[in-house]
Amino acid sequence: MAELDIDTRAAKLGIDWSQVNLDSIQLPPGENFGIESDDEGVYHDDQLEFDTGFGNIIVIDNLPVVPKTKFEKLENVLKKIYSQLGVIKEKGLWMPVDPNTGMTLGYCFIEFNTPQEAQNAKEKTHGYKLDKSHIFAVNMFDDFDRLMNVKEEWEAPQTKPYVPGENLQKWLTDEKARDQLVTRSGPDTEVFWNDARQKNTELVHKRPYWTESYVQWSPLGTYLVTLHKQGAAVWGGADTFTRLMRYQHNMVKLVDFSPGEKYLVTYHSQEPNNPRDASKVEIKVFDVRTGRMMRDFKGSADEFSIGGPGGVAGASWPVFRWAGGKDDKYFAKLSKNTISVYETETFGLIDKKSIKVDNVVDICWSPTDSILSLFVPEQGGGNQPAKVALVQIPSKVELRQKNLFSVSDCKMYWQSSGEYLAVKVDRYTKTKKSTYSGFELFRIKERDIPIEVLELDNKNDKIIAFAWEPKGHRFAVIHGDQPRPDVSFYTMKTTQHGGRVTKLGTLKAKQANALFWSPTGKYIILAGLKNFNGQLEFFNVDELETMATTEHFMATDIEWDPTGRYVATAVTSVHEMENGFTIWSFNGKLLYRNLKDHFFQLAWRPRPPSFLSPEKEEEIAKNLKKYSKKYELEDQDVSLLLSEQDREKRKALKEEWEKWVKQWKSLQEEEKLARQSLRDGEVSDEEEEEDEAKEVKEVEFEDVIEVTEEVVQE
Repeated sequence: MAELDIDTRAAKLGIDWSQVNLDSIQLPPGENFGIESDDEGVYHDDQLEFDTGFGNIIVIDNLPVVPKTKFEKLENVLKKIYSQLGVIKEKGLWMPVDPNTGMTLGYCFIEFNTPQEAQNAKEKTHGYKLDKSHIFAVNMFDDFDRLMNVKEEWEAPQTKPYVPGENLQKWLTDEKARDQLVTRSGPDTEVFWNDARQKNTELVHKRPYWTESYVQWSPLGTYLVTLHKQGAAVWGGADTFTRLMRYQHNMVKLVDFSPGEKYLVTYHSQEPNNPRDASKVEIKVFDVRTGRMMRDFKGSADEFSIGGPGGVAGASWPVFRWAGGKDDKYFAKLSKNTISVYETETFGLIDKKSIKVDNVVDICWSPTDSILSLFVPEQGGGNQPAKVALVQIPSKVELRQKNLFSVSDCKMYWQSSGEYLAVKVDRYTKTKKSTYSGFELFRIKERDIPIEVLELDNKNDKIIAFAWEPKGHRFAVIHGDQPRPDVSFYTMKTTQHGGRVTKLGTLKAKQANALFWSPTGKYIILAGLKNFNGQLEFFNVDELETMATTEHFMATDIEWDPTGRYVATAVTSVHEMENGFTIWSFNGKLLYRNLKDHFFQLAWRPRPPSFLSPEKEEEIAKNLKKYSKKYELEDQDVSLLLSEQDREKRKALKEEWEKWVKQWKSLQEEEKLARQSLRDGEVSDEEEEEDEAKEVKEVEFEDVIEVTEEVVQE
C-alpha cells in the first residue's frame, strides 16, 4: 500500500523511478538528518544536564554526629529543611555510618530531581545555622572531582577576546521613532515596525512555528518570550531576535515577568487521573539573565485558586502578584485565610511567616510602592463588616482600614502612579433583593490617607466599566442600562474644590462597554465590543469633545501603542471572517489595514519609562512647535515621496495599458489583412460598415442660442 502511494505521488510529480539511482542518494546522518529544531536543542541540553555527572547531588558537612537511636530524627530534620528547596528523590538522602562505632560521620549526601534544585539548595543553606555548634558547609558533589584534579603548578587562565553582546535596547534608537508590534497568524509569528508615515508595516523578523501557544513581551520591552514543550525561551534585539536564555519547565502553559524584568514565573498544571481530584500545579521562578531556577512551588490547583482576574485549570493567574517599582523586591500569593509575602533576596517568607487574615479573598499591589491592598468580605451573616485595608511591606503595618456594610462585592483599582486607589463597592438594598454601586476613593499620598465616598447621580445605575487616566488625576465610568449607557468623567484634583472629587461631565446614551485610555492620558476610546460589533468613539477629555466616531466591525481587541500616537484594533480567529488588524491615529483617522487569515494575537512592544524628568517633559510640551519643525519637514518630504510614488505608479499603469492596447491593435490589423488576403483583397460587409462608422461626418446646422429684444427710440 505504501509503495502504491509513493508510485502515485511520483507519477503526479513527473518522476520516473526507473531513471533514479537510489544508491547514489546520500542523506545527512542522524534521525533528524542534521536539522535540529529549537525544541530539540532545548531537549538535548536538558538531557546533558540530567544524564551526565552528579550535578543534582549536594554534600552537607558539619552535621551532628549521632548514634543509631537518633539517626531517624536527624534524617527527618534534614528532609524538612531541604524538601522546601526541591524534590528529594526516593532514597535520595544517604548518611554514612562508622561501621566500628555505629555513629554517623558528620556529613550526608542528598540527591534532587534536577541540578537547578541542587544548586539552589546549596546556595540557600550553605552557612545555615542548625545550632551553635553545627553550621552547614554545603558543596556540589561535582565540585569534589574538580578540586581533586587541580594541578600542582598554577597556570594562568587563557584570556578570551571580548565579544560585544546584543544591544537589547537598539530598537529604541530607530531614526523614525517607530514602535514595534508582534503578531501571530497561522503558523507564523512576525515582528513589524509600525511605519504610519508610509501607511504600512515593515517586516523586522518572521519565523514559522516560533512558539507552541503564544508570545509575550516583557514589561519594559527588552525580551520576547516563547513557549515550548520543554520550557520557555526569551529572545531579544532590534531585528535579529537571537535566543538569549532558556528555562526548563516541561509543558509550560503560562508565563509572567516581574515588573523590572529580573524574574520569570512559569506555570504548568497536570490533569489528574481521577476527575474528582484537583489538578496538580507546578510553578517555577527563574532569574531571567542567568536562567537559574530560584524557587519552585508545587501543590493542587485548589491551593492557587483564590483571587485573581483569571486562570487556567482552576488556578488563578497570575498566582504571584509583584510589588510595584522596578526593584522586584517582593511578591505575594493569596491562600485561604493567608497572604504569603516573599522577598527575592532569599526567596523566603518575610520574617519567615505569612500574614494571617481570616476570609481574605483579594489582594492588589500599588504600582509604584510596597503597599498591599486587601479585601475581606462580610462574615457572620453581616455581624462582622467587610473591610478594605492597606498594609505596608515589609513592616506589615496597617496604614489604613475602611469598614464597609451590606457589601455584595468589591473591586480594587490602583491608579498607575500609585496616588489613588478606587474601590468599587456593590451594596445590597434594604430589601436585599437588589444591589447598587458606589466608590471609596483613597488618596494614598496625602496625610492619614483620607477617603472620599462617591455615588453616581442615579445610584441604581449598573457600573459597566471603570478606568483611571494614566499619569493623571481623572477617571471614567460607564454606567446605566444597555444598550446605550452613559459615560461620566471625574477628576480628583480641581482648583475650585481643592482636594474633592468633581464630575467633569456625562455623555448620554453611548454604544460603549469598554474604556481604553491613551498611555499619555488626555484621549480615550469609548469602545463597543462583542454585542456592539466594534463601535469606536475617539474622545478628547481635555476639551470634552468627540474627535471621531467610527467602527471596526467585529473587533475583539483594542491596544494603544506605548507612545499614545497610534491605536491597533484587531479581529482575531474567534471570528471566521475579516481576520487581521487596523492601525488608527490617536484622533481616529484610519491609517491602514492588514488582513491575515487565522489571526491569533497582536501586542505592541512596551517602552521603558522615559529618563526625562517631569519638568523636562513639561518644557518640551510647552516648546513643542520648536521641536516639531524638524518632524514637519520630514513629514512633508515623506508626503512628497508618497505623492511621487503614486504618480509613478499611475504612470506605469497607464504605460502598461497603452502597451496592451497597442499590441491588440497590431494583432487586429494583422488578422484584418489576413482575412482580406483570403477574400482576394475584398473587404467584408461588416468591416466596411465599421470603417464607415469610424468616418467623421461634418453636418452644418443652425440653432438659436439666445433671443434678446431691444427697443430702439428714434
